[in-house]
Amino acid sequence: MRWALVKVVIAVTVMVVVAFAVPLGLVIEEMARDRAFSNAERQAAAIGPTLSITTDRNALERAMASTQAGAEGRMAVHVPATADGDEQAAEALEIGTSRAAAKDLRTVQRTPRAAMAGAPGGSLLLQPTALGSGRIAVVEVYVPRDEVTNGVTTAWLVLAGVGLALVVGSVAVADRLGVRVVEPARRLAGAAHALGEGKLGVRVPEEGPAELRSAAVAFNAMADQVVGLLANERELAADLSHRLRTPLTVLRLNAASLGEGPAADQTRAAVAQLEREVDTIIRTARESTPQTAPAGPAGGCDVSEVVRERMDFWSALAEDEGRTVRLAGVGTPVRIPVVRTELAAALDALLGNVFRHTPEGTAFSVDVHNGEDAVIVLVSDAGPGIADPKAALVRGNSGGRDGSTGLGLDIVRRVAESTGGDVRIGRSVLGGTEVRVWIGLDGWRSPAQPRRGHRPRRRRRGTPGPGRADTAPGRADTQPRTDARTEVP
Repeated sequence: MRWALVKVVIAVTVMVVVAFAVPLGLVIEEMARDRAFSNAERQAAAIGPTLSITTDRNALERAMASTQAGAEGRMAVHVPATADGDEQAAEALEIGTSRAAAKDLRTVQRTPRAAMAGAPGGSLLLQPTALGSGRIAVVEVYVPRDEVTNGVTTAWLVLAGVGLALVVGSVAVADRLGVRVVEPARRLAGAAHALGEGKLGVRVPEEGPAELRSAAVAFNAMADQVVGLLANERELAADLSHRLRTPLTVLRLNAASLGEGPAADQTRAAVAQLEREVDTIIRTARESTPQTAPAGPAGGCDVSEVVRERMDFWSALAEDEGRTVRLAGVGTPVRIPVVRTELAAALDALLGNVFRHTPEGTAFSVDVHNGEDAVIVLVSDAGPGIADPKAALVRGNSGGRDGSTGLGLDIVRRVAESTGGDVRIGRSVLGGTEVRVWIGLDGWRSPAQPRRGHRPRRRRRGTPGPGRADTAPGRADTQPRTDARTEVP
């Protein structure tokens, strides 16, 4: 918009300058021409008194020498001869250097009127003068082209300089005016992008032209309305979630009456997990902050604690299916910049895939590796593996697994990428799939938290590391890992 305004001003200013400068330059040229020929007429008229008295050559030469044109050799006098029968017959007289053609001289003598004629390098003024004998003499004055155009070039340069100064000045003024228009528009566009990214607290200063001020007012009102609508939706989600507590209470009481046994324990654990999830939804929906702040030391979670908790939940099902479970690296607290509920959802997605897509009795393991600037969570199994790992990370793509929606790994990927990390799928040492979740710390680690002296190292594929003893089916080895190796694809 700024450049468009400058271009419009340049076009308008150039048209105005041309409309005034060109006619003015032509007028100056005409004035210079008139001035040159007027001067020639005055010098030709200075010879008139002498011609009216005498046609003596010496007298005429002295009169011509007294003029500027005569002294410079630019004047000539043509006195015609009389008829043969005249008693006072006289011969034709030519004084000075003549440049005029004979037909032009005859035309002026016949009319008699002053005339202008062309000549090499300039023009000629032919001025008729009546003699005492009735004859018509012609005074010729040569006007060089330099004298006709004297001062014209300077005038054109001055006009061009004035026009250029006007264009530059108008561009500067237009640029300053464009800044007043462009900057508010740019702020409005930036605020619109920020609002689209979820920064609901962004507002636009009401500055600039009246139209942009109106747009800023409308944008701020729209943002306030969006915040209000989101708040209403959160409250509605909280209310709807709260209504689930009554049937959950009945379900929990019924589960308590099932007695003892693995099925009863699993049912009661599932009901308790469902109650916790409903409570989490209610707390999240009623948060007053319209946008999620970056996770800080107080907003993250302990990955070891979350892994142990989720493995305790899944171990009961693993024991029923006869699966061998390995758990390592969770003996010490390791804080990461991920919300507890998001990490738990990611772990549930990974472990749920193991149970859904591998046969009963298939072993799996969960390892946590704490590095200097990243924490790696490895989930490995001894199943058939994934045919196309890259396709499996695409949202909605199951990677060739039957009965999969393809959303579980996308949840894990978004959790990792929110910290600057990533997710990779490869072949595990157990022979099946290995999912590596790299969670970046990026300077987030609190000062009180110990730092490792090195980053997780790659190990040679297929070589079991220390502390990798199999546990009994359904029992997780929660002893802390002492090595810092990493299984990566």
